[in-house]
Amino acid sequence: MIADADVVVAGAGHNSLIAACYLAKAGYRCLVLDARDIPGGGATTEEILLPGYKVDTCATGHTLIRVNPLLTRDELGLIRDYGVRYIDPDPVAHVAFPDGEQLTMWLDKERTIDEIARFSQRDAAAYRRLLADYDEVKSAFSGAQFTPVGFGPSLAQRLSEHPRGRVWQRISQLSPWEVISHEFTDRHVQAFLLWMAFQTNQAVDMPGSGVLAYSLVYGRQQRSWSILPGGSQTLVDALTRYLEEHGATIVTGSAVTRLILDGGRCVGVETGDGRQYRATKAVLSTIHVTHLRDMAPRGSWPEEFHYSVDTYDAGIPGFGVYLATSAPPAFALPDGTTRTAVSAGTVGWPQDVIRLGEDLRAGRFVDGVPWLLVATPTLADPTRAPAGQHTVKLLSQNVYDVPDWEATKHEHARRQLARLRAAAPNFTDDVISAMLVKSPKDYERLNPHMVHGAFHGGDRGIAQSGGLRPAPGWGAHRMPIEGLYQTGATTHPGGSITGAPGRNAAMVLLHDLGHDPAEIMAS
Repeated sequence: MIADADVVVAGAGHNSLIAACYLAKAGYRCLVLDARDIPGGGATTEEILLPGYKVDTCATGHTLIRVNPLLTRDELGLIRDYGVRYIDPDPVAHVAFPDGEQLTMWLDKERTIDEIARFSQRDAAAYRRLLADYDEVKSAFSGAQFTPVGFGPSLAQRLSEHPRGRVWQRISQLSPWEVISHEFTDRHVQAFLLWMAFQTNQAVDMPGSGVLAYSLVYGRQQRSWSILPGGSQTLVDALTRYLEEHGATIVTGSAVTRLILDGGRCVGVETGDGRQYRATKAVLSTIHVTHLRDMAPRGSWPEEFHYSVDTYDAGIPGFGVYLATSAPPAFALPDGTTRTAVSAGTVGWPQDVIRLGEDLRAGRFVDGVPWLLVATPTLADPTRAPAGQHTVKLLSQNVYDVPDWEATKHEHARRQLARLRAAAPNFTDDVISAMLVKSPKDYERLNPHMVHGAFHGGDRGIAQSGGLRPAPGWGAHRMPIEGLYQTGATTHPGGSITGAPGRNAAMVLLHDLGHDPAEIMAS
């Protein structure tokens, strides 16, 4: 057994890297292990198409991490010392509807409101009200998100102290569709807001995530669909440089397959090649909780933990089409001009988006194109491709169980391209230099943490939120096995590029190791 670390970190996603950075800042020797050949998990950027085309293989937009104290306070000096900076593209988003109409969201709030007013003056006023209402309460939601369970007021406590807290308590339990249909009347505006709310792959008709109708729109209105120059890997590179400069070791191509227990305590891990790594202080995992459970004897976990893992909802699977192109999709506007946007897409009518969620829950293959995100980051960051060229990514949702995804996925990709071309007729086969299609099974094969091809680590409905994530009683990053801690998308507050699970887990670990987290995290 190799005993060369205070903390062994299983997995090198952005959350575990962030947690390791805070531990290294406190003076602990960290060893980070990851199954893939490069660190980063869902925040990697790779040349998967052609040389020189840098593609974010999963996450591209980083809007949510922008409000993390990691960056707002620059607690690790990532901005000051490691050059992390964000681009805020304008327009923020552009969406095409089934009847040929289109809507553009701009960083200029008034310009966005004017755009909505083309469809409904009432909805334009409602949009202004939406932004103002969430601005008043955003600190409660953000505070709960960036606080470990049990380390400060819960969201319910924070809302109970807010003047309009009872309204927001209800909103939190509603579905995004219930919120949107209550406030907005025009189906174009409703469809646009549903397109926005679905971007965390949380079905818009499911209770418990109504705040997404506010928070995602508010965040994008403030900071656009934030991207990093050079790709998502830029954040990972900054974190790995920090770790290396603070005495940590990162080992890639080394999959953790077993937890090593001694007297009921987790004292290390074993990798697929038989190597064993000992931790003198703790083991921190970012392995999907459904896999983590299988890495120790069944009797090591309480029965109630088994029940929560057995019933854990992996979430909605993703489907992706990756393209190297000589031109971006240019949406044809009624006045004869065209519009491009880093974040664009197509969407059906509200009933189509609601039916999408119903089909996914029922396991019915989605053969239409009711929701499509079209990301072209090269419009704002030309460094990601050779001069004059682009990378384009189409993201959507579909079911995991298909008899033959290999035979089906390319036909489905063609349907999505046909739908996009109805709005952006310039985007013909002639402009596509290379294409890669990923089904949910491809995502899971390339990154086992994406169980059933789901990007976000599990559904974020009522049963898997706050202290219930990943299991009731173990929502504070401490696992039932002593010495074992958990971070990543299966922990509070969930998936996406937020860095919140990583920072929260670091706070818990630092506390348990006898530190005042606030002192360590001071910028």
